[in-house]
Amino acid sequence: MVINKINDVSVSLNNGECGFKLSQSENSAIQEECTHYEDMRAASIEALKIIQKNRGWVPDEAIILIAKMLSISVADVEGVATFYNQIFRQPVGRNIIRYCDSVVCYLVGYEKIKKKLTYVLNVKVGGTTSDNRFTLLPTCCLGVCHKAPVIMINKDIYLDVVPEIITKLLGQYL
Repeated sequence: MVINKINDVSVSLNNGECGFKLSQSENSAIQEECTHYEDMRAASIEALKIIQKNRGWVPDEAIILIAKMLSISVADVEGVATFYNQIFRQPVGRNIIRYCDSVVCYLVGYEKIKKKLTYVLNVKVGGTTSDNRFTLLPTCCLGVCHKAPVIMINKDIYLDVVPEIITKLLGQYL
């Protein structure tokens, strides 16, 4: 019953109601994920991840579509999307650089790391390089405070980072 309702809503939205169209594989994957949840609010994170996996980010129109598909409020989906810092609400570069800005990293010099990253990449925090290779984002904690300062590039974590290695480190992701 829920699957048919989800499918009907997505088809009508795909015909122009919100301007965002799911691919058939995205639609099928979201429907499949929904079978695992009684509460569709819980399924919304999976729907967001499916869209991001295929498109690299989640546009506003996708939030509206997910809400309608799952018969939940746009505010519920928006709340999930903004709570998880791994859901990107704007286009990002091919490589995501996260620098830890926790108290521990601050005490051992993350500001120097941030300054070097913004200089080498020629972007502000939150920005993406002009060639779309890198996006620079702060993160609250990467969980390895005993090896601070720390940065994460995609899924790779680098410990005891010093400004002098930044250029060489970024070169591995070109």
